[in-house]
Amino acid sequence: MNVDCLKFLSFLEKNREVNNKDELIARVRDAFELIQDGIVFHCDAFALRFSYSRKGTFSNTVLSLSKLEKYDHIPFFIVLVVGCNVNRVFLANSTFIAKVGHSSQDLAMDKIVGNINGSDILKEYNGLPNIPENFEDLFAIHHGLTWEDNLARIVEATRKIVPRLQREFLTEVDKQVLYSAPERAERFLQSEDYGALLQDLEERCRAVYEAIIVAARIENINVRGRLIEALITSDEQERKKLLEELRNVENNYPYYEPRNEIGDYIRFFNNSKTYTDIKTKVLYLNSNPKAYNIDKFLRLHSQEKTVFLFYFIGINEMGKIKTCLCSVFHPRLLSSTILQHHWAGRSTRGVAQFQGKALNALIAAEESPTLIALDEAKIFISKLLER
Repeated sequence: MNVDCLKFLSFLEKNREVNNKDELIARVRDAFELIQDGIVFHCDAFALRFSYSRKGTFSNTVLSLSKLEKYDHIPFFIVLVVGCNVNRVFLANSTFIAKVGHSSQDLAMDKIVGNINGSDILKEYNGLPNIPENFEDLFAIHHGLTWEDNLARIVEATRKIVPRLQREFLTEVDKQVLYSAPERAERFLQSEDYGALLQDLEERCRAVYEAIIVAARIENINVRGRLIEALITSDEQERKKLLEELRNVENNYPYYEPRNEIGDYIRFFNNSKTYTDIKTKVLYLNSNPKAYNIDKFLRLHSQEKTVFLFYFIGINEMGKIKTCLCSVFHPRLLSSTILQHHWAGRSTRGVAQFQGKALNALIAAEESPTLIALDEAKIFISKLLER
């Protein structure tokens, strides 16, 4: 391993207790002449990616496989900044990648797709722990292998993954309830319960207005959205804790347990069981947010009385907030839904994604939030079932 790598690792060791990711990045950039390529920093001697974990767990996505290919000829480091402990660093060249995410259906030798999660990085290789003391020996092993050698292994390992999620099976009775979902949504939107739910969400949003503005500055869209969701849906005690942590911490954002089920805020009425997904949209950024898992969507709507809604929170450049509560069967959402597989398991129906411009239009109140497109909604449901 070259001298510059050793200097870099020595520098990280001296700064191993710097738990603020942005501060550590600034220190590294001041000490080394690094070029930034998206999320990757590099020089002729090495490349690296900074990641953050509050408690040291490491399962989030860190890099695309195609990005790694670009730098695989030099040592590639993942620097894990740990909020409540000392930082860690891993060698993450292709030799030390077990596989890529199970959602990478199309990965092949001639088609480099898919993302590497922290859990996909081998923490030990041939009895050698993946720690700085062994990096020289580990990189020597890697240097003797070609990209094609490692890619063939990664492709094979990825294809052997057994999907965690399975395609939802619905009975004929389930389907009858499912196809009545648009009418249920329409009745709810025309009832007083819609006004009660809207008022509830608006009051919750106003109670954490300033915190939402702070959270909106978080670059990671998943962290940003889930934090704002937690601020709005949490009880008073949990909310106070989140607000206190936001006041005291600039870049190491509060920890919360994200929900993996459909609908962030659940409220039952006499005639309806409402599941509301909270989505934050920074209006001046171009993004197409994930909407929902299709199998979970179908299962939810095959249950009596269920109504699925979205509460969109739009934040403009001036820090002003505008909101919108609408059904998933709103015509603007139906016409702007993108269906795809790459966020879901191989044997599922995939996920839905919304076009960002359509959300901007909804939030701007270009159309009534209580619109329902009944015929289009049933065609859409059939399209989902056929996947």
